[in-house]
Amino acid sequence: MKFYTSDNVELDYDDEGEKDAQPVMILTGIGGYKEIWTLTVQKLVQNGFRVVNVDARNQGMSERTSKDERMSRHAMDLYEIKQALNLKRPILLGNSMGAATMFAYVSLFTDKGIKAIVDVDQSPKMIADQSWPYGFKALDWSNFPEFLKQPFGRSTYNKINDDLYNKIQALKQEYPYDADLNYPLLVDHAFQDWRDVLNDLTVPLMIIAGRKSPFFDYHFAKVAAAMAKNGHYQIVDDAGHIIIAEQPAAFNKILLNFVKKFKKSQWQ
Repeated sequence: MKFYTSDNVELDYDDEGEKDAQPVMILTGIGGYKEIWTLTVQKLVQNGFRVVNVDARNQGMSERTSKDERMSRHAMDLYEIKQALNLKRPILLGNSMGAATMFAYVSLFTDKGIKAIVDVDQSPKMIADQSWPYGFKALDWSNFPEFLKQPFGRSTYNKINDDLYNKIQALKQEYPYDADLNYPLLVDHAFQDWRDVLNDLTVPLMIIAGRKSPFFDYHFAKVAAAMAKNGHYQIVDDAGHIIIAEQPAAFNKILLNFVKKFKKSQWQ
């Protein structure tokens, strides 16, 4: 499906499940394709959730553009889709920069319009310093932002399902990702510090990290979760940064155990 933002950028999204079910909004990490969530979407729909899965601008099947390449605009895109679809208190679920976009959303709009946030392997601060040792790879103030121009290497630790892998590769051929075009967004993403957002959260937060993530030290999850009033974390063994595709059974079990409590009146 297609959605046009207020600055006239075409976004591609999927909307599955019953329209009156508890909504879950999904965002993938930078350079990703929403189809990487296929197995999770199927499980959520089977368990009675409505799932709105969005390709961010400049990613997947969404429009390539140089306009508004900053985290605040991505948060606005999420808000506009939420409003257009009349989604009542969705659960926000994001991997990598998708999770950071959700922190940006809360920074702009507060958490009053959502039920919970699920952060999949995204540290709230990308640049390591004396106050935060859990940055992105070797990124610190001495090499920011030049470090971000280097190849990041593999994001996974485990092989993903062959069918899913082939599906993503076909999408990459048809809708290639332009890293140079999206570089300003990456710099803006890496510059942010969302720890104050975590401190002010009033809704539940779950952080799911991969023990073998090549991007983040998994210990960040425990520290970041403790910042939130209702924070939780889980570490998935034998998984890298793309936990949803590397260990889908383990990931889906953790996710469903967390979100199933939000389907009833307690959080309406």
